Amino acid sequence: MRPGLVIFDCDGVLVDTEGVGNRRLAQLLTQAGYPIEYEACRRRFEGMSMKLVQAEVEAGGIVLGEDFVERWNAALPELFAGGVDEVPGVRDFVGTVRTSGVPYCVASSARVSKMHITLGHTGLLPFFEHAMFSASMVPRGKPFPDLFLHAADAMSVAPSGCVVIEDSVAGTKAGRAAGMTVYSYAGNAFADREALAAAGGIVFEDMGDLPGLIRLG
Repeated sequence: MRPGLVIFDCDGVLVDTEGVGNRRLAQLLTQAGYPIEYEACRRRFEGMSMKLVQAEVEAGGIVLGEDFVERWNAALPELFAGGVDEVPGVRDFVGTVRTSGVPYCVASSARVSKMHITLGHTGLLPFFEHAMFSASMVPRGKPFPDLFLHAADAMSVAPSGCVVIEDSVAGTKAGRAAGMTVYSYAGNAFADREALAAAGGIVFEDMGDLPGLIRLG
């Protein structure tokens, strides 16, 4: 069926930021007394908000400080100062969705301010400024369904009519928990295809495949 709304995740779906972000996060956590390698950091925390990352780390007895999330966000302009690449092929699919007339939006674990930075670097920001949703707007971030349900409600579309484009296990779980159909992008070297499928995602490896998977006409 033709969807009533297409919801895009941001990091890893629209913009290729997971590598830079998780390398920096691994460094910060290690310095704070929570030693973790980049690969392990990416597998464990990809798709999660910094608030939930902090909660998980501090549950193990490590104190990151009350200002951890604020410090993280304050450092983002410098972190991405060198530029950000868009995910290959996603611009064409966004154009296909826009041409079809199906409503769409972005719903990310990141703050809207971060999306302005990353989408701004790629030139994708004008396509999404009309509808940007962040985990900071809801009580619980991914893997809980709150963010996607909030986006659907704001766009006046029933959850069952929504399609989510995700790349993380946490995001896939969130979309499925919201009662939505989730297409899980596994086009990067760190994608856990089995875990994405186990979370309920329809796994695909190329953004160019989406027009053939999602009925937009």
